[in-house]
Amino acid sequence: MDRLDNTIRPYAWGSPTAIPHLLGTEPTGEPQAEMWMGAHPGAPSRTGRGTLVEVIDAAPEKELGPAAVAKFGPRLPFLLKILAAGAPLSLQVHPDLAQAKEGYVDEERRGIPVDAPHRNYKDANHKPELICALTEFDGLCGFRDPLEAAGLLDDLGIDSLKPYVDLLHAHPEDAALREVLTAILTADPEEISRTVAEAAAACTRLGGAYAPYADIAHHYPGDPGVIAAMLLNHVRLQPGEALYLGAGVPHAYLNGLGVEIMANSDNVLRCGLTPKHVDVPELLRIVRFRPSDPGVLRPEASPDGEEVYETPIDEFRLSRYVLPEAGSVHDLTRATPQILLCTAGTVRAGEHDLSPGRSVFVPAGEKAEVSGTGTLFRATVVA
Repeated sequence: MDRLDNTIRPYAWGSPTAIPHLLGTEPTGEPQAEMWMGAHPGAPSRTGRGTLVEVIDAAPEKELGPAAVAKFGPRLPFLLKILAAGAPLSLQVHPDLAQAKEGYVDEERRGIPVDAPHRNYKDANHKPELICALTEFDGLCGFRDPLEAAGLLDDLGIDSLKPYVDLLHAHPEDAALREVLTAILTADPEEISRTVAEAAAACTRLGGAYAPYADIAHHYPGDPGVIAAMLLNHVRLQPGEALYLGAGVPHAYLNGLGVEIMANSDNVLRCGLTPKHVDVPELLRIVRFRPSDPGVLRPEASPDGEEVYETPIDEFRLSRYVLPEAGSVHDLTRATPQILLCTAGTVRAGEHDLSPGRSVFVPAGEKAEVSGTGTLFRATVVA
């Protein structure tokens, strides 16, 4: 079992205080957006045996287990994070596995450098993800019912939004949503900027259900993504609740601290709320234009105290243990690799004492007994 030393990424949208508060360290004054736990080549966790990439590369079957290697190859197929949003992230969507493979092959064939700003597919993998709230956590997830979105836009009382309102009343629903998002993202930049400014003022005045969009507009003045965001469900998670983001579902995280787990990929198609490249034709190919309930997840408890967040994919499996008594011991030994992350209290994992924000890597099949009083998240795979 290896204690992990993890990198904190200083993205501009990160909270300056949330991760330091969790870790019990002094804020630096700079944003601290994500702490990465895993073997992503961009920022692999460090252990006493080298980086987790080096550890796994040296003995994949020993570290990951034969079943995981057979199913996912000689790599850890997930990335675990602590995510601290102090400002809205970009409005985005992820491809499914077939789309990712096709897009990656196409961009490789066309000779687009992997680090080019207009490159969409950094790898050939999909990127389903799950976010579990540690504090109240605001996000956008999936399309609203078009009539509900029409009402939200119409009540702003802005003439330039009327064409979008009319389109949202058309049938079928998927075509209506596609037409409106296309119109928003391809509108004349000066005209849409004026519309966004008017909408921001109206949202600030109205408050209530409009408050999240006023805040988004504050961070991204004039961005057409502000209007696109109003097509989506606004969700406020309570601690312990989660959202699963599958392929083709537009989403954005707005504010809060959470544990995030995802398939090991960097493939993102952006819809707005970003200065980065927005590839509208490719985005429209990937987005699934159907209204849906955001589907807030609550963990399913098992007799041994494990609370599992059920998802339809195998690259990751996230669960948690809320340990009420220091004397009780839980055996978490498993034939697949694990990362154990403490988020509250003090947890003993093998020979390691974990305080909030501290984590360990457990190789496949290695004895993993935990005890203490606190909350422990367990990340592994289904193999």
